Amino acid sequence: MNDNSDKDVRFYELLEQLVTAMTDYDIVDISHIESLLIEISSMFRLSKAVTHVYRNPKEEKMGNGETLCCYDTGREGEPILTFRVVTSVMSIVTMTAYMSPDTEPLTESERQKVELCMRTTISFISNRRLRDIVYELAFFDDSGYPNLRSLNNYLAEMIETGGYRGKAAIRYNLRHFTIVNQEIGRPAGDIAIRNHFNAVKGMIGKSGKLFRLGGDNFIAICKQDKLEKLLSYLNEANVIYSTDGNSCVHISTSAGYFVIPDDFTVRAPGDIMERIITAFQYAQSGGNGHIVRHTDELVRKKSKSMRVQQNFPNALRNEEFHVFYQPKVNINTGELCGAEALCRWFRNGSIVPPNDFIPVLEETNDICKLDLYMLEHVCQDIRRWLDSGFNVVRVSVNLSRKHMMNANLLQAIIEIIDRYSIPHEYIEIELTETTTDVEFRDLKRVVGGLQQAGIRTSVDDFGMGYSSLNLIREIPWDVLKIDRSFLPVEGDGTESTRSIMFKHVVAMAKNMGLECIAEGVETQDQLDILRENRCDLAQGFLFDPPLPVDKFEQRMKIMTYPTYYSDEQ
Repeated sequence: MNDNSDKDVRFYELLEQLVTAMTDYDIVDISHIESLLIEISSMFRLSKAVTHVYRNPKEEKMGNGETLCCYDTGREGEPILTFRVVTSVMSIVTMTAYMSPDTEPLTESERQKVELCMRTTISFISNRRLRDIVYELAFFDDSGYPNLRSLNNYLAEMIETGGYRGKAAIRYNLRHFTIVNQEIGRPAGDIAIRNHFNAVKGMIGKSGKLFRLGGDNFIAICKQDKLEKLLSYLNEANVIYSTDGNSCVHISTSAGYFVIPDDFTVRAPGDIMERIITAFQYAQSGGNGHIVRHTDELVRKKSKSMRVQQNFPNALRNEEFHVFYQPKVNINTGELCGAEALCRWFRNGSIVPPNDFIPVLEETNDICKLDLYMLEHVCQDIRRWLDSGFNVVRVSVNLSRKHMMNANLLQAIIEIIDRYSIPHEYIEIELTETTTDVEFRDLKRVVGGLQQAGIRTSVDDFGMGYSSLNLIREIPWDVLKIDRSFLPVEGDGTESTRSIMFKHVVAMAKNMGLECIAEGVETQDQLDILRENRCDLAQGFLFDPPLPVDKFEQRMKIMTYPTYYSDEQ
């Protein structure tokens, strides 16, 4: 047998071993495969064999793929053969063989054998890479974060092994991150997200895991002894967003969490997910703070909320919502000078407290339907009063911030008012402070449009939001309504912080030409404070609680509150 025959025999032995090693799906021995490829490459005088793996065509174009090189003699070489494979998910594998110029060229027979090995190898690599990419697509998002499917898989494993014991689960999102992206740019925002993710992942450690549901929404599973530190970080954290490491952005979250009790049995991922989602929804509303723990009381609140949402459409149709009017009084003259329209829900012979249904309706756009219902019923009452010869006063109607998403809001308000031929000076629209720059721009547009239509506007609960000063500087309000938290209470003292703040807020409003009214006035002492600081208008239980329409009509016939005239008048 000559040398060529021996070489052929050895080649086919190696090829058979290579195919066997590459098709043994139970145990793939990469080191054995590499040793076979090295011997084959050496047999055919190759100087180098290089494989490139790309996730997609863009990665190939940029040359950012993964490079595999199992054989390299270190000698300079030129490419003699290249193969390229595109998988069904558009990943790409290329393989190139090199030979030194001073090496004896391949014969035709040798070239065919090298091609056979290269095709076999590239097929093996592309299949393995396809399997890896399919796994990545299934369990990771486009940015490489573990996704919802990965979370469900992780929870299923925990349930099977009982690994959820001693753990806590957290559902959270990064608050107002859209504005952060607008301020620092999307690329920097992506860096901030990545650094945030890495920081939380580091706190959780190997005993838990962090998943991204998309955008700025995450779920974390961690040991209970790591929960306090993690929640403290989520409450407010400074996160680096620049490549130089010198710039950071403040990030806070809305988070709902569930501490899994020792005696709690988890039968399905939903047993955990349902609880953290419920807590997260309450955290987003902000009524219980922005980090909320799941409790049995929370479940009862959710059940009550669901009943409100289910009953609301029929209640609206059946006009179970009634308008009550709380008088506004000129404290210098005792004259009735206006009223605020407030909603009361009468159901099955009893009143549903506003705190039991208003926050629930605020969670959806149902609050917008109720607001416009209230405006229409106020207009119906005013029309009847005008036709009956009453001394009609201006009535303010509250509108939720939810309306800011409605591009046709101005048209809807004016259409309702004009439908009943109500002079515009009899309507005032109360709007609360906003929490985002996006809402601020919409609020400015709406207030400006109402003013052009001759409809007065007031900023409700002034002082409760972070944007208060910018709010009255940039938006052309007519009325500033001071929140009751600014009013001094018994025991404050004459120069309390409340008194000082109240005095300056009133002075600022008057200097800006705004009508100023204090709400929640309950005592004679508070009334005296209003007079001392020249706050001329007030509403509160000292004068009247919210009145049903018939009692308010009686009040309109009297028009004054003589008990509260100032002695100096």
